[in-house]
Amino acid sequence: MSLLELLQGTENHILPERYNHLSDREMEQRITALKAAFGERLFIPGHHYQKDEVIQFADASGDSLQLAQISAANKKAEYIVFCGVHFMAETADILTEDYQKVILPDMRAGCSMADMANITQTERGWTVMQEAFGDTILPLTYVNSTAAIKSFVGKHGGATVTSSNAKKMLEWAFTQKERILFLPDQHLGRNTAYDLGIPLDEMAVWNPIAEKFEFDGDDFDKVKVILWKGHCSVHENFTVTNIEEVRNTKPETNIIVHPECSREVVAKSDYAGSTNYIIKTLEAAEPGTSWAVGTEMNLVNRLTKIHSDKDVFSLNSMMCPCLTMNRIDLAHLLWSLESIEEGRMSNQIIVDPEDSKWAVLALNRMLERA
Repeated sequence: MSLLELLQGTENHILPERYNHLSDREMEQRITALKAAFGERLFIPGHHYQKDEVIQFADASGDSLQLAQISAANKKAEYIVFCGVHFMAETADILTEDYQKVILPDMRAGCSMADMANITQTERGWTVMQEAFGDTILPLTYVNSTAAIKSFVGKHGGATVTSSNAKKMLEWAFTQKERILFLPDQHLGRNTAYDLGIPLDEMAVWNPIAEKFEFDGDDFDKVKVILWKGHCSVHENFTVTNIEEVRNTKPETNIIVHPECSREVVAKSDYAGSTNYIIKTLEAAEPGTSWAVGTEMNLVNRLTKIHSDKDVFSLNSMMCPCLTMNRIDLAHLLWSLESIEEGRMSNQIIVDPEDSKWAVLALNRMLERA
């Protein structure tokens, strides 16, 4: 079920009016008191891209899969209030125990990339791909995808990947089948395959809207990687022009970007890697060095504050925080905690058991090789 379907006709996802009249200080005090009252029964994971006002209350911060795994390992927590987005909360629900309830404070918190691949499109596209290439394709999906897509991949022998282990997982996939379908982010798939030595003319793009392949090469039969035509709306906004501007104005600056950026941007950067890679690289950097960072703005701003001994700034000076990942605020966090206190489960995330079964298989295939 898509995020849109979950929202349609559901009144309990709307923030009650009373929260709009509370000051930040009042909400912070109430959240602090509720956390103390719940104790170990409550666990709040916070994704790197969340606002500072929310991250201050996180019991753990990190990337999406890491937080889902930490949540699953925390057997004392009855309530997982996930400060992230919908697909992250789904993964937490898949991995946690039945008695643990996963709550997403704001159901509008989503990922436009994950929503670019729905199960109906995927099943229809898969039929065309099988007609074109036969039983030679193994599907892989970025963890930034819905539970239904993870389930589809699990059913067809594939696995999930993260931006940290995508290279390792593609190497494994090629031991299983001749070709790979990579969902839903074409840029991570293209950059990873290219780093493995697969030329661009052996990659095709599947356009789920037009329901056709996009291919510029000379020999379609040589295609090794099929890239789903999806992207991150934030990372796609970092451009070669941004890089050229930094090179011209601050030539001493190191440029580090996330592999969800385009191939051209990654190729012209000094470093490219996962969110964790970016964080660790800046931690290890010498004081006084300059860094232009190509990733989500909340994280860049946080890194700028943390590394005050370095010059850290966004590669794109016009960038703003991700609109869908930036939804959760103090009011929604407080509402979710007070709902639990009152015995109501507003915005609980529950993955269909059948989807959960196959999605776990896809996740475990990755974790076994991590």
